[in-house]
Amino acid sequence: MARRRQKAAGAPPVDGLGIAPEALGAWAEARVPGFAGIGRVSRFGTGQSNPTYRIEAESGSYVLRAAPPGPLMPKAHQVRREAVAMAALAGTGVPVPEVLASVAAAETPFGRDCFVMRFKAGRVFADPALPEVPRAERSACYAAMAGVLASLHGLDPGALGLSDFGRPSGYFERQSALWARAYRASAGEPLPDMMQIEEWLAANLPPDGPPARLLHGDFRHDNMIFDSGAPEVVALIDWELATLGPPVADLAYQAMQLRLPHDGAMPGLGGLDRAALGLPSEAELVGAYVARAGEASLRDWRFALVFAAFRLAAILEGVARRARDGQGPNPAIGGRYGAAVPELAALALTEAAGRGGA
Repeated sequence: MARRRQKAAGAPPVDGLGIAPEALGAWAEARVPGFAGIGRVSRFGTGQSNPTYRIEAESGSYVLRAAPPGPLMPKAHQVRREAVAMAALAGTGVPVPEVLASVAAAETPFGRDCFVMRFKAGRVFADPALPEVPRAERSACYAAMAGVLASLHGLDPGALGLSDFGRPSGYFERQSALWARAYRASAGEPLPDMMQIEEWLAANLPPDGPPARLLHGDFRHDNMIFDSGAPEVVALIDWELATLGPPVADLAYQAMQLRLPHDGAMPGLGGLDRAALGLPSEAELVGAYVARAGEASLRDWRFALVFAAFRLAAILEGVARRARDGQGPNPAIGGRYGAAVPELAALALTEAAGRGGA
């Protein structure tokens, strides 16, 4: 362990944080219960929103998640909100990492909001076709995802202490307007398709339905950590977009993404022979969720699919904008995400016209 301390003391500043590992370690020892003896610090290379780091220390393995540098869009990159959601879910049966500290920007040596959680070992799948998983287990992986989502939506936000985590009504109206503003602020020249979808959403807003539930907000395969040897979700991560709203929003968001072309800028399962690959159909995926959550969870399904595509397009346009402005961690990935915006706009228009399906 002494060697680990020596290595940290002579290491260059941590990429994206601008402070030496030993300074980060001293801060963590003062803020994170039980933290001692910082060693290697490495940045996860796939995230495009909030920089995330794995920290090895004498006391164990940790993950630090921080807001990005530079000017931020209003209500974006709320990393401490993630910590609130995960801390509330501890012990509920919804698998989340243990949150150890949540710290405001003024109290960090790198000047940005952050939180620290325990590292959770397991598998993260970048490709929704799950090529790393044996064919016989792929459908079980998707069933596990559906089970986690149904469990999340079965919880009462008030019992979790999250009754003020979002407004109890008007989710689709507020969110449609929010992401329309965000898209227009990020896009150099808005796509006509996106403007058309914005108008469609405003004209087709559904009435409020059942009581709001806690939404993950970015529910997809690569925001889950699976057990290293079984088709079981051991952690649902990346809660930046969590809020209260109708459960159909989370389910439609996942289904919408899986409709995207597998060879597109943001891969889905479109164009693949799901049966041949051992992957569930959309009806089977949705059915696994409904079996636990009930048919009412599919209310406003068409609207939710259109909204999900529009929202993701706005999010990815923001990622692309940060890359263009030199603030993203990986300009190539940011550019690729930007290229997915027209695909998502086309998908939303198809759903709006009633010609969708998977």
